[in-house]
Amino acid sequence: MFKDTEHLVRLAAVMAIALVAFVTLRALVVPQSFGQYGHYRGAAIGEIAGRPIAFAGHDACEVCHTDVVDQKKQGRHVVVPCEACHGAQVKHADDPASVKPPKLDTAVVCSRCHEANTAKPKGFPQVVTADHSGGIACDTCHQPHRPKIEDKAETKTESKSATEDRKQK
Repeated sequence: MFKDTEHLVRLAAVMAIALVAFVTLRALVVPQSFGQYGHYRGAAIGEIAGRPIAFAGHDACEVCHTDVVDQKKQGRHVVVPCEACHGAQVKHADDPASVKPPKLDTAVVCSRCHEANTAKPKGFPQVVTADHSGGIACDTCHQPHRPKIEDKAETKTESKSATEDRKQK
């Protein structure tokens, strides 16, 4: 049928060896529970469930911090969970008297979401932080739970004086 079948036999042998090597290596490397519940390790569910809880959830925050809840209701951050900015706070929620969360560096925290990026929707508030603030913290001009500046003339005067105060220090 074929004039010179020797090269086809060699190719088939190489393919068979590669297939055996792949199947053997896969059996050695892929965990037993992989694919048990889908395209991941089934044992991962138990491992994740065994981790200690780190996040308290916004319901736990709202019980004590009703003033912040009222502020958030007036602004766009109403949909942002507390721990998205403040980090995991289950220890604080369990013992609020002795565990105090550290003061946030708003220049860092706010820029996680609001740093200008062409991939974000056009209506999403974005700034180039280096140009926008001149290095001062966001909470100098904005209230983080309700960040819209209400009185622009008053705020500009306040932010200029705050900037001058920081330069003098």
